[in-house]
Amino acid sequence: MDTETPMPAYVPVVMFAVLFGLSMDYEVFLISRMRESWLRTRDNARAIVDGLAGTGRVITAAAAIMVTVFAALVPSPDVVLKSLGLGMAAAILIDATIVRMLLVPAVMHILGRANWWSPRWLDRRIPQLYVEGRPELFLPATTAEREPMPSP
Repeated sequence: MDTETPMPAYVPVVMFAVLFGLSMDYEVFLISRMRESWLRTRDNARAIVDGLAGTGRVITAAAAIMVTVFAALVPSPDVVLKSLGLGMAAAILIDATIVRMLLVPAVMHILGRANWWSPRWLDRRIPQLYVEGRPELFLPATTAEREPMPSP
């Protein structure tokens, strides 16, 4: 910021709204992949690894694009654009790297099976939605763990 110009009051509100939307998008994408793996394997550690492996590149690429777009606003002489650009670029960079790729998996690992618990009354009321159709439930993680099928 080249001058001591006050920032308009709506800038933090706009930043919060956009950043909240972007972070929820990344979070839903990440957690839905983890949940799909959890439903298949019932293994929390495997679900975390599968979720990160399936979404890490996409989230990082999307965040890199957004950081680049918002960083392009920083050279602007307009204080509003400069503030929005710098704040959004920094926040998205922190969210996509530190929060999504480090903090969320670490907390989920610590919580273990509690990640996937919900009260029965709530579970009955919330519809079961699946992004890519109903998954095969409770499949063993590897073929070595499956029991051989009996011969007819």
